Amino acid sequence: MKLDVDVLRYLSKDDFRVLTAVEMGMRNHEIVPSDLIGRIASLKHGGTYKVLKNLLKHKLVHHDSSKYDGFRLTYLGYDFLAIKTMVNRGVFTAVGRQIGVGKESDIFEVSNEDGTVMAMKLHRLGRTSFRAVKSKRDYLRHRSSFNWLYLSRLAALKEFAFMKALEEHGFPVPNAVDCNRHCVVMSLIQGYPLVQVKQLQNPETVFETIIGLVVRLAEHGLIHCDFNEFNIMIDDDEKVTMIDFPQMVSVSHRNAQMYFDRDIECIFKFFGKRFNLSFEQCSDDIDDDESSRPSFSSITKTAGFLDKELAASGFTRKDEDDIQKFIEGDVEEDDVSDDEHDSELCQTNIKGFDSLHLDQEESTSRCNEEGEGQVVEILQSPEVGQSGDPESQNLSSNEGDENDDTELVKSLAKQRRRAMAAARKGHHKNSTSRNSYKDKGGKSSNNSKIQKQLASW
Repeated sequence: MKLDVDVLRYLSKDDFRVLTAVEMGMRNHEIVPSDLIGRIASLKHGGTYKVLKNLLKHKLVHHDSSKYDGFRLTYLGYDFLAIKTMVNRGVFTAVGRQIGVGKESDIFEVSNEDGTVMAMKLHRLGRTSFRAVKSKRDYLRHRSSFNWLYLSRLAALKEFAFMKALEEHGFPVPNAVDCNRHCVVMSLIQGYPLVQVKQLQNPETVFETIIGLVVRLAEHGLIHCDFNEFNIMIDDDEKVTMIDFPQMVSVSHRNAQMYFDRDIECIFKFFGKRFNLSFEQCSDDIDDDESSRPSFSSITKTAGFLDKELAASGFTRKDEDDIQKFIEGDVEEDDVSDDEHDSELCQTNIKGFDSLHLDQEESTSRCNEEGEGQVVEILQSPEVGQSGDPESQNLSSNEGDENDDTELVKSLAKQRRRAMAAARKGHHKNSTSRNSYKDKGGKSSNNSKIQKQLASW
């Protein structure tokens, strides 16, 4: 749907009030009922229907009466709400031409009062070219239901957070200005996508810079996941700038190595085909192995913890706890004392004893406390008592307790068998009484009478 901002100047306050009411109603409704829109908007003299008719004419809302009479917000209406908010904040005052179209976004030129030109990115998830967002991205996390407008908003917030953090750490990214709903405003890069560049004065230097960015991102705990010639901008001075960040994940992600290797492969493949670059003569920063490619296993996350700060995909709570311990200096060698080891075994034996099947003969385990906190593990086996070690002596001293436990197990098993037998008996009686019925008349009763007469003859 084409963004026609000329309509924006003719919309009144009531129009935006009703648009906001539809947006608020879509939090709990896929199609917002008309009466609910009227109650939320609270317009005087019941003018909601007239406003909805005007919005429907400009395709800012969509009418649906399949189940009930209601409306939903379109991407164009969502665009107008975001643009109106940005204009009220003073971020920009004019919207220019469209400068880019992607599988999940549209990019426009905007300018402020000073005449500074910036880029406005409108996320549009749900297009036919990219509908596998729920399986490929973790925007929803634990949520089961979703809305394309809501997913676009999450993607915009995520990209704005990544762009802001990378800029603070000195990465060559656009300057993040502001974000609202599914709209992100950033500085305009004076350059070209790398896919449109046919010649470079120093292709080796550009290649080294791009590979260095991938490695540097991994050292900060992030992987771009879409680092290719379409998301790399280069200017006339061959300065590299990377864009498009919603899909970034943590190095702790389960598929982190695959994403890292895919980014590296895209760069190597593009420079090999476009500029006929010989990879054996590249920078010394790259590993000097047979393939001369950076290895994911050789990268250490020493530069920072951006995946923790931004809660990137794949960064778990366990990783956060480990990093926190490392920062505080509490991480030491995993020297587990004998008492701790014995206590863990004791807890394991207690859990195993609770899950025993009492009608089967299984080995049991017990924990006895002797002395000051000393825990001794007792295991039943055929060889117990044959050796002269202290454990066998402890076993012999506790034979009376074991006999008591054996009697207890037998009595519990007996009670369990009686209870199961009683339950089966009761269930059988109930089922027979529930399924049985008396035949009153009909063919079956007549047939039974005839059979009795024949038998008597």
